[in-house]
Amino acid sequence: MTSKPVFVLNGPNLNLLGTRQPEIYGHDTLKDVEDLCAATAREAGLDVRFHQSNHEGEIVELIHAARMEGSGVVINPAAYTHTSVAIRDALAACEFPVFEVHISNVHRREPFRHYSYVSDVATGVIAGLGLQGYAAAIRALARIIPGRV
Repeated sequence: MTSKPVFVLNGPNLNLLGTRQPEIYGHDTLKDVEDLCAATAREAGLDVRFHQSNHEGEIVELIHAARMEGSGVVINPAAYTHTSVAIRDALAACEFPVFEVHISNVHRREPFRHYSYVSDVATGVIAGLGLQGYAAAIRALARIIPGRV
């Protein structure tokens, strides 16, 4: 395992996965996402710290913690994708890979979801793969985290 974990951060309303709009987000829960991330990280030789918050400031604080303690970030900012300059700026200050993940294909949804404040500071963006987007991001991080053999 790496000495510094990957932080997997989730934004508002993702705690409602499995019950909120299953026609868009499916029936998997946030616990299912966490379990998938833990298993994928373990297979890739990474440690993972998993968090969800409905509060913008808390997500910014978690990004700050990741800057000090982490080796990369996988983030699903959820609705904050389209509204938060604060989260964008916190991610821009990170000197490691950042992957933006969305369960649904945001480009097939409402027009306001087509713009992301996060994408321009992300190493990569994954949308529309369901929960597998998280696994893809963790695998990608495992290949590009500086200092990994």
